Amino acid sequence: MNNILVKKSFLYTMVVALFLVSCKKEIEKINDTFSDTTNTEAPALKADSVKKDSVVKKESIPPAMQENGFYNALALPKNKKLRDSVYSAFSKKYTERERYAILALNRLDSKNKWNSDTLVVPAKMDTTLMSYSPFPMQLDVLSGVKKFVIFSYPIQAYGVYSNGSLVKWGPTSMGKKSAQTTRGLTFANWKKKLSISTVSSEWKLPYNFNIFNIGGIGWHQYDLPGYPASHSCLRLLKNDAQWLYSYADTWILNPGGATTKAKGTAVMIFGDYKWGGRKPWRKLLEDPNANNISVEEMNKLIEPHVEKIIKEQDNREKVADSIKAAKAVEIQEPAKMPEVPAP
Repeated sequence: MNNILVKKSFLYTMVVALFLVSCKKEIEKINDTFSDTTNTEAPALKADSVKKDSVVKKESIPPAMQENGFYNALALPKNKKLRDSVYSAFSKKYTERERYAILALNRLDSKNKWNSDTLVVPAKMDTTLMSYSPFPMQLDVLSGVKKFVIFSYPIQAYGVYSNGSLVKWGPTSMGKKSAQTTRGLTFANWKKKLSISTVSSEWKLPYNFNIFNIGGIGWHQYDLPGYPASHSCLRLLKNDAQWLYSYADTWILNPGGATTKAKGTAVMIFGDYKWGGRKPWRKLLEDPNANNISVEEMNKLIEPHVEKIIKEQDNREKVADSIKAAKAVEIQEPAKMPEVPAP
């Protein structure tokens, strides 16, 4: 009996020892991954600054070309304890803003931060994301367009241009395969700081900006799980949704609100997502320019619509100016009291 107990104890000890050695090796591998990434902050870029009333005369500039090794892979183990160890190391190595940027590159928010088995991590950190932009930095074709927002289905990202200069870009989660977001040119309509989804009353949509009024489709803050998952809308991180909420112009309706007097900011949605394929941003590990969209491709998409965009832009400015002028007259000349006839 004693021999049996000794044998069982020996076997148990061996199993525990093997498990501990395995965990130690996995954690060492995780630490090695972290040590391979540098933590150099790129020069601060004023991504939120928007140039007003000026036509940029720069030549079209493609996305910044990156050298090989610009991105590293951070493997996320399935074991919960090991994942907790990764999270602890991840939080110690990177600041909150840096973690936010890393998740954004992987089309994730903090709620879904571990909804992946691998994270793409830049070797050099730029919390504005502008150093990693897949969109051209300058587009001459948009030099006369003051505000323009574009969404790419293939790479699940949006870009914002002001007079042809890229001022912001970020991640999105667009319509899932069974409820894809409508492609093409449209214009921003109305906005509301907090809307309730028409699909489910339990879904709250902060900073909602409608772009297809009939379908109730717009961009707003909601979960970013790392793939197209919405019911046709364009999901954004909260900071991005808030920024776009203030940036874009709404439509202007005729008195009574039945018809549109002027359209809002031009918005374009293009391309197709490779359903079931490898996530596009994972390709950055082999080719740091894999997601880049060329100037030529952007010109081909936008050029046929520029005349219409500028026409609607000019019309909106005229309508807005006439409304301001009318309000100014009302303030300067208050309504006269009706004359009362003498008794």
